[in-house]
Amino acid sequence: MPDRSSWLGMLALLAVPWSVQTFAGTRPPGFVFAWGLVNVDPFSVTFIWDFLFRYTMGLPDYILAWPLSVGCYLLALTSAAGGDAVGREDPRLTAGLLAAAGVAQLTLARGFSVQPDRAGWPLGTLACWLVAWWVYRRRDA
Repeated sequence: MPDRSSWLGMLALLAVPWSVQTFAGTRPPGFVFAWGLVNVDPFSVTFIWDFLFRYTMGLPDYILAWPLSVGCYLLALTSAAGGDAVGREDPRLTAGLLAAAGVAQLTLARGFSVQPDRAGWPLGTLACWLVAWWVYRRRDA
């Protein structure tokens, strides 16, 4: 059953940019969160539901790794919540879903990085893998 630190770790993933896009020159970075895209100049926010239902036409395939990673993350949250509700959870499932979310974010960052004058930094990959390891590592019971 997840404890308080498990929930805090998993919810903290909402505050961490999952991918940071940097550009050559003076253009400021863009930030991909689990809940949306944030650009700072000019400031704008595109929520994931807008991305999925309004802006997906004509985008490269690697960008679909973002909603895939969010889906894995939401399934991990559901697994933890279900385990909390019934008093029994398989931490391997939750950790595996977090690991899969991290792999999908790595795919997204790689897709950004192969474009000229652009790089993607997969912070979400590291964050998801760290939470999976830290919170769901094998414990002495």
